Amino acid sequence: MKQRVAIIDLGTNTFHLLIAEGTADAYRELVHQQVAVKLGEGGINHGVIQLAAFERGLETMEQFRDLIDEHEVTVVKAIGTSALRNAANGKAFIDAVNAKTGLRIEIIDGDAEAEYIYSGIEAAGCLSETDSLVMDIGGGSVEFIICNKDRIRWKQSFEAGAARLMDRFHHRDPIAPESITALTLYLEDTLVPLFAAAANYQIEKLVASSGVFETYAALIESDEGKSFDLKKTKNYAFDKDELLAVIEKLILSTHQERLGNELIIPVRVDMIVTASILTRFVMEKLGVDRVVMTTNSLKEGVLAEMME
Repeated sequence: MKQRVAIIDLGTNTFHLLIAEGTADAYRELVHQQVAVKLGEGGINHGVIQLAAFERGLETMEQFRDLIDEHEVTVVKAIGTSALRNAANGKAFIDAVNAKTGLRIEIIDGDAEAEYIYSGIEAAGCLSETDSLVMDIGGGSVEFIICNKDRIRWKQSFEAGAARLMDRFHHRDPIAPESITALTLYLEDTLVPLFAAAANYQIEKLVASSGVFETYAALIESDEGKSFDLKKTKNYAFDKDELLAVIEKLILSTHQERLGNELIIPVRVDMIVTASILTRFVMEKLGVDRVVMTTNSLKEGVLAEMME
């Protein structure tokens, strides 16, 4: 029987379950599920998981346990990131999950998170011999990695994910111009280490890891009258002007406009605004002309390690 593994990525917004079998170079996905748990809702910047989010998380982990058992998985790895590592009751959640399901959650730091993301991106085949900047926007944190297909040159995780930024700056809809200014100034200060590091390398392109960039791609393709099948897409190259136009439209949009767009999944309806401001800021600050997206992310990096 082929090795069958399960990876659970417990993100701040979404819990992901990936069940696959095979080898690192040739694997088959059996289950690829994501649930909008919104673990950080109402408490992301206060260091606590609210009761409703706590219960949603537990219920989702019980569902994942059932799927893992159903598919007779050999090895399970559950990874906790920003929301769990910063919450005062994060350990209580981990203990509750273990008591209910028998699943053990491993909390990883920002460096380990960036390492897994790099492994997932590298496996997608979108890196070259020249240096790229990888950006992975989560709900709680955002990871930046300067790298090429052979190695990581620099990496850092910042606790400035889309949910944290929304909680701090997006209090009116559409987002107020003064809030955009305040958020931009915050990013100028927070991301100083990124821009200092980037000055030491010739960055060929920005490589974005799934998330909101999947929505950008779907919106662009829809505007051109094309359908976008995420399941059949591994890598996607953006036209810079088209990407910036979509980003501008999202920043200026209302909640109702975003909610009424079926291409924007519910968990991203509001967080996509601050994520878009962050994306535009990084692109403009670094003068990046080439942007590509890959649907690979942390869980594919964990999968590669498990199957090696």
